[in-house]
Amino acid sequence: MKSEHVKNTAISTLVGATLVVGVITIAPGWGDKGPRPTPGAVGRAMSAVGTGTPASLLDLSALIEDRERWVRAHPRDEESWAVLGSAYVERGSRTADPAYYTQAQDALQRSVDVLPGEKGNVDALVGLAALANARHDFAKARTLGESAAKQKPRRWGTYPVLIDTYSGLGDYKAVGKAMDKLAKLHQGGQTLGRMAEVYRERGWREDAAAKAYDAVGSAESDAEKAAALHLLGDLSWERGEPEEAIEQYDSALKLAPDHHPSLASRGRALAALGRTDEAFRDYQSALDHAPLPEYALEAGELYQSLGLDGDAASQYARLRKWAERAGIDGVNEELVLGLFEADHGDDVDAAVRRLQAEWDRGHRSMYVADALGWALFRAGNAEDALPHAKTATDQGMRSALFAYHRGEIERALDLPGPARRHLGEALRINPYFSPLLAPEARDALDELGEPPPGGPEDLLGYDPEEMEAEAEADSASPSPSPSGSDSGAASADAEASPPPDSRPSEVASENEEASEPSDGRSPDATRATQSAPEENQSEESAEPSASPTPSRESE
Repeated sequence: MKSEHVKNTAISTLVGATLVVGVITIAPGWGDKGPRPTPGAVGRAMSAVGTGTPASLLDLSALIEDRERWVRAHPRDEESWAVLGSAYVERGSRTADPAYYTQAQDALQRSVDVLPGEKGNVDALVGLAALANARHDFAKARTLGESAAKQKPRRWGTYPVLIDTYSGLGDYKAVGKAMDKLAKLHQGGQTLGRMAEVYRERGWREDAAAKAYDAVGSAESDAEKAAALHLLGDLSWERGEPEEAIEQYDSALKLAPDHHPSLASRGRALAALGRTDEAFRDYQSALDHAPLPEYALEAGELYQSLGLDGDAASQYARLRKWAERAGIDGVNEELVLGLFEADHGDDVDAAVRRLQAEWDRGHRSMYVADALGWALFRAGNAEDALPHAKTATDQGMRSALFAYHRGEIERALDLPGPARRHLGEALRINPYFSPLLAPEARDALDELGEPPPGGPEDLLGYDPEEMEAEAEADSASPSPSPSGSDSGAASADAEASPPPDSRPSEVASENEEASEPSDGRSPDATRATQSAPEENQSEESAEPSASPTPSRESE
């Protein structure tokens, strides 16, 4: 359930054009084959298509009508077919109507029939890669996107598509490289928004917020600005600040009333504040604009949390129906179906099979890792679930849901210390993260109770009560002779006792897991973090250190 990416405006490299001081200049080739687009609705949509920038539905409709009319008269214009196919992809994403993806496939195929991708039709390759991403076929998208980048490595519009692709595959090292390429080739709202998304998934929340604010200021259309404001709202929500999140979603919806991600997200935040009637209104509006299975799942869980099981069942039935319909048009909805089956389905093993198949086909994002781990746990296999839960949490993103899932798995494996840590972390990140699971996290922490006095045995390396009893017994017995055998035993006991400054490896590894990743961090990201350290300090101080050694702050 990935949020809509923030995107950028500039004349699409898909059609070989650039925007200079508000005037569209057409590159050689496009002007010879198609009519010069104007700076109106068609021109605005053409600026967005192919670069991942959101366009309004009215502008998209104008562009689609314009290109459909043109290709009927000029069926050998491969560039116009590529533009038309990419516009269908964008419209399908905006309306959650997978039928547009079938139309996109047909148009893009017409383009490559005229000029194959390997012979220079990079426009069509990028469009086909975006289509594969929309259908959640990330392996196919990688092949297409990398082919386009190899032919034209300086074409910046290819890299936003590749960032989506690598994220879906869980190849976060490749995400970073693609992000670096994009930042070197292009400056603007699109790049700033992508940086915000990448930083968010790495857990660099201050950096992500800074870039998202910059993206709002750099946006050149209402649709683009709404997407950036939505991202700011999501960042506030993930910090457990629903009031601030609602303000950002409100701002986005003033600019783009049909922006369904903001409608669904505002419904989630309203529910956290107990404003359930308004929450249901927003969920219904989001579903009217975009019948996405993940929205039906969220609405169903809200109904279920209020004891409205009949209404919840209706939402779950819609989820299955929409996922099945999407599958007919080639959209892979196995992730959301697996999450649904794990928590609400009749056959938990079916959830495992779905998600294991996703993992085996190379879709190894943190989201799939978390979902597969949770499905294995729900199927009674906590031991195999834990490595997947660790994969999800260790990527760096501050996800309350990931932390909760890992904590419950560790509790099932009789690991009270790690379980207590991750369940508490989930509620510290966002105490409202789920209307169903947040209360269960609190109950689980209550059942675990406080840690034993003196720390658990595996932390200190000995049982404090046994040591106290031995000390009392030693004080009651006569002192041993220095030359007797007891002297050697005392010496051995002293050698066996851990030194007071020793740091068990388990504690060290936990502290290392809690530290923020630093590999591949850009100088810009480092500066942003140094300028706004308050959040990291508060989060670190919220969890008491398990180590007997002093913290860096006290040093």
